[in-house]
Amino acid sequence: MKNFFYIITLLLSYNIVQSQIHELGVFAGGSNFIGDVGKTTYISPNEPAFGILYKWNKSPRFSWRASIIHAKISGNDLDSEVEGRKERGLQFKNTITEFSAGFEFDFFDFDLHQTGFIATPYISSGLSYFLSDNLYVVNKKYFNEDNKGKLAIPMIVGVKMKISDSFVLGIESGARYTFTDDIDGSLPKNNTLKQYAFGNINSKDWYVFTGATLTYTFGQKPCFCSDK
Repeated sequence: MKNFFYIITLLLSYNIVQSQIHELGVFAGGSNFIGDVGKTTYISPNEPAFGILYKWNKSPRFSWRASIIHAKISGNDLDSEVEGRKERGLQFKNTITEFSAGFEFDFFDFDLHQTGFIATPYISSGLSYFLSDNLYVVNKKYFNEDNKGKLAIPMIVGVKMKISDSFVLGIESGARYTFTDDIDGSLPKNNTLKQYAFGNINSKDWYVFTGATLTYTFGQKPCFCSDK
């Protein structure tokens, strides 16, 4: 985690120019959960996820991006490889609506003014605000206390390619480190329900979105060139 944020700091100092072009499109894929219930596999989509995506390209390697993604989240102890979880046998479902904003850094120049096919791997991060149910468990039965907003840090890696003069196709996977531990009901926020906590109370929940993006480019065509 520390090394990841060190890389982010370096990338944010990248010298950007003032020309721009915009992208607007969709995300479609799947989600999976990593916490105290179910599997702990990093990339293992088991529920649908979809959303919209906007990018403001400031240079051939740097973009600001924002997204709204809605997804189902679930976990089943019977799918876990941990024997203790299988014996416990809990199963939960939740929904997440995420509002995210941050940056995207391309490892190779991705100049949308350039004609023909181009491609590059990229990374992205920023800050996410998401809504989900605050769950708790009593006698293996789930209850919902309320629905509140929480914060998360997205860490996304992907590959994108320009497939025509106006469209960009991307494939990405992004883990979200959250600042909560109640997505799966393992640590209720209400102090009166603390007796129902279980699992590792010192470990926060993660969720992962994996899928494809398709964006349409528009706006002022950039000229990413040095000033004469």
